Amino acid sequence: MAINLEKMSRKDLIELRDQVDIALKSAEKRERKEALQAAEKAAAEFGFSLSELSGDASKSAKASKNKAKYKNPGNPDQTWSGRGRKPQWVHDALKAGADISDLEI
Repeated sequence: MAINLEKMSRKDLIELRDQVDIALKSAEKRERKEALQAAEKAAAEFGFSLSELSGDASKSAKASKNKAKYKNPGNPDQTWSGRGRKPQWVHDALKAGADISDLEI
């Protein structure tokens, strides 16, 4: 199945590239599915499920969450780690004359 790319038009080459991109995505999905099945089979041979070996995703998401560094004096349930965009309550407090160190936990 040799394709002579030199004789193909630009339009044909773009169409071929699009077909290759679709085929690559399909192959990746298929290979991921096969890899997952193989991993599940290997885990089962040792008496585990794959989810038991990988841990609970919800626990790891909570564990990686940044610890709160600031809290809203008006509502202690509102906290901010100091990373990312400032919440509106921080902007409001700073505009009202508070210092950022006043909001530290």
